[in-house]
Amino acid sequence: MTDPESILAKLAAVIDSRRRERPAGSYTVELLDAGLAVIAAKVIEEAYELVHAIGDNDTPDRAAVAHEAADVVYHLLVFLAACECPWSDVERELTQRFGVSGLVEKASRPRELK
Repeated sequence: MTDPESILAKLAAVIDSRRRERPAGSYTVELLDAGLAVIAAKVIEEAYELVHAIGDNDTPDRAAVAHEAADVVYHLLVFLAACECPWSDVERELTQRFGVSGLVEKASRPRELK
């Protein structure tokens, strides 16, 4: 299901190898060792920086947006690895939702997930 050439799949594989092999001097290992709460805080921090990069500007700096979005994606992938939720599971979920209205998908969720 996962495109083996996808940069997201490649990055997720590297993060998973760091989780398993624990190389010294790895920022990914430092994050994983810090625990889910710290990783979650980093995801939130990076998401804030992304939103801040966009600001109130109708024409935000695309390079800044891409840079901050990459940080969000990396930290999200580390969070998923810490939860032992492979990227392929996220892709599977997105595939199931593809072509379904977001409003329809949200309405179909159990009440506690809305």
